[in-house]
Amino acid sequence: MKARFFLNQTNRRPESVQSPPQRAPLAFHRRLPRYQPTPLIDAPELARMLGIARLLVKDESSRLGLPAFKILGASWAIYRALEKRAAASPEGRAFACPSGILEPWGTIHELFEKLAALRPLTLATATDGNHGRAVAHVAALLGFEAQIYVPAGTAQARIDGIASEGARVAIVDGTYDDAVARAAQEANQRCLVISDTSWPGYEEIPRWVMEGYSTIMAEIDDELAKRGAKNPDLVAVQFGVGALAAAVVRHYQRPRPNESPKILSVEPLRAACMLASMEAGQIVTVPSPHDSIMAGLNCGRPSIVAWPIVSQGINALIAIPDERAREAMRALARVGIVAGETGAAGLAGLIELLTGERGAQHREALGMDENSRALVLVTEGATDPASYRQIVSEVGTDGAPSDHG
Repeated sequence: MKARFFLNQTNRRPESVQSPPQRAPLAFHRRLPRYQPTPLIDAPELARMLGIARLLVKDESSRLGLPAFKILGASWAIYRALEKRAAASPEGRAFACPSGILEPWGTIHELFEKLAALRPLTLATATDGNHGRAVAHVAALLGFEAQIYVPAGTAQARIDGIASEGARVAIVDGTYDDAVARAAQEANQRCLVISDTSWPGYEEIPRWVMEGYSTIMAEIDDELAKRGAKNPDLVAVQFGVGALAAAVVRHYQRPRPNESPKILSVEPLRAACMLASMEAGQIVTVPSPHDSIMAGLNCGRPSIVAWPIVSQGINALIAIPDERAREAMRALARVGIVAGETGAAGLAGLIELLTGERGAQHREALGMDENSRALVLVTEGATDPASYRQIVSEVGTDGAPSDHG
């Protein structure tokens, strides 16, 4: 299957984009156990492979004790949702400050104590793996139950990872979107749904998930400032339902002293819901099966919260075959970076964009040359270790096996 490409000719700063969240999520994340900024790695070998001057890799393969970035959005959304519930509850108000916010607290134990009046409470969500594990992890930290729904075909290793956080896991006979619909049915006074996608009437929590991802961008800004380095010319970002992509657009499309980088959305060919929606000029659902190895991107429909931001703010979209993800995993492994299938998708999209059959045309369209700088996000580590070991040991179209992993 050949890659698909869409150039957004109407790209502009989204009118719906509000100011970024002023680093409040970063301040929150810094108080969580095991917080530290994730590495921003200079990868000259990969830059040479791509024919550009510099490639930066933001490595989210280990974040707050989990093997993926998702806990940033899940934890911030859970916190905001809980403080709103505390403010609305007669019992909860006893634990809240006059503004209804659960501040002040300095440690997770202090926050745990402030939330006592809200128990018993279950946190529920749908997931292909990483978001659900993140919700389960935060639920356990705060003393709540977790109910996680996964679509049929989810790798057993990812299910086991969710269960290891103490969550109940249920398999839904259908796609990720079917699992989302099932989780939504759980909402009640004793069950709070923490979804990273949205639907009519359910938009606030997905916005908070999006805000939580701003920590990644704040860390990148701080590290580049420390190095005295410029912003990248192009950022490649994975697109599932669009929360991460929207966070990237929101960050870089605000008024800045320097020119904003161009943003490339990367999706699997078998679940290219954003590219199909852009072609249609409106949100559409792509039919199943959504069975790419890039499991975290196997989504059939963009989030309605993300859509107005990404449809205007993304410069180009690319949908790639699974072999590109395998190639990117092997390339990252050769420079010592462990990336699962979804985690490697950003680099995979960049490989297709710059070195694929239409690479010269893509370079011209996006103004990329041998002097350009790019940024990719490795959004997960080896969340399915057996699959990871098999892929990085293979000899693929890139012609080189790896001994990492």
